[in-house]
Amino acid sequence: MSDNQFKRIHLVVMDSVGIGEAPDAAAFNDEGAHTLGHIADHMGGLKMPNMGKLGLSNIEEIKGISKADQPMAKFTKMQEASVGKDTMTGHWEIMGLNIDTPFKVYPEGFPQELIEALEEKTGRKVIGNKPASGTAILDELGEEHMKTGALIVYTSADPVLQIAAHEDIIPIEEQYKICEIARELTLDDQYLVGRIIARPFVGEPGSFKRTSNRHDYALKPFNRTVMNELKDANYDVIAIGKISDIYNGEGVTESIRTSSNMDGMNKFIQTFDKNFTGLSFLNLVDFDALFGHRRDPEGYGKALEEYDQRLTEVFEKMTDDDLLIITADHGNDPVHHGTDHTREYVPLLVYSPKMKNGGEMPLRETFADIGATVADNFKVKAPEFGKSFLQELMK
Repeated sequence: MSDNQFKRIHLVVMDSVGIGEAPDAAAFNDEGAHTLGHIADHMGGLKMPNMGKLGLSNIEEIKGISKADQPMAKFTKMQEASVGKDTMTGHWEIMGLNIDTPFKVYPEGFPQELIEALEEKTGRKVIGNKPASGTAILDELGEEHMKTGALIVYTSADPVLQIAAHEDIIPIEEQYKICEIARELTLDDQYLVGRIIARPFVGEPGSFKRTSNRHDYALKPFNRTVMNELKDANYDVIAIGKISDIYNGEGVTESIRTSSNMDGMNKFIQTFDKNFTGLSFLNLVDFDALFGHRRDPEGYGKALEEYDQRLTEVFEKMTDDDLLIITADHGNDPVHHGTDHTREYVPLLVYSPKMKNGGEMPLRETFADIGATVADNFKVKAPEFGKSFLQELMK
């Protein structure tokens, strides 16, 4: 263990926090997208002093966030090499994979034969079967669901099949079993659905509320990731938030569920008090799910500022044994057209009290550089894709 540069690496994915259109944005209909920049403009400036100290505005100047004269972190931006712009593609690439066949999206709803198979195997009718906001479809179909027990099936601009059901109408365990059935039905290559998501809710018509009992059923990564290598070498891999779901549990030694960004930060900060050697890996989903897809720049901006305040506690917990990596998995510009993710660069900020100084690193041509760096630090098998930046951190 003493040969490792760092005993613990703490990886934070700010879900959807992009930092400007990628070179191939036009191919995704995302020209002009800039998640952070447009939120900052809408807010009249973002108050994120901790991210500012790390060097966020040194990557690209963001209104309200001062450039750091002496940034604490090594900083740059990363370009996605894979062909998608969804959560699974971004996360799998971060851990060393390259996705060259995109998952499918279903703008017209799912094929009738799939819906009929789901109805047959669950014994319940399906209503909906279209792209929709997760809250709007409850307003539209929640009452019918409560009267009939039919499953509300919907999708989004992501490769996901979501199933909403009231917890008093269909018990949680049955909801999860239904999603497992849907996962089995969509394993066929013709569907390429990235995730099945259980979306339980409670309440009465006009006041429905989704609960924290969401559960994701992802495809298993098509190859081993750095997380598998860490686990097999007896390192800890602590998955916080939806990380375990995204990787279908592969390479995870401990999974910690969260109910919100702030709960995620609570659990993340608590991991600094654990005596572990390896990786803690946090996804902050609210940025994407609550604000990006709902095109709410105001809410997104406030959530970013709340997150930034919590970094003070992170810095206080860190020792020379700790390395903090902050990044994102794609963009989701809340002033862009539609409700889709956006093809953007993502920020990369890397900090440890052990580092002599911060400064700019070269542009990373794949998110897999993070996985390569983690593998390099813990002396496990390097992924096929990605170049380690570990040695650059101590310059």
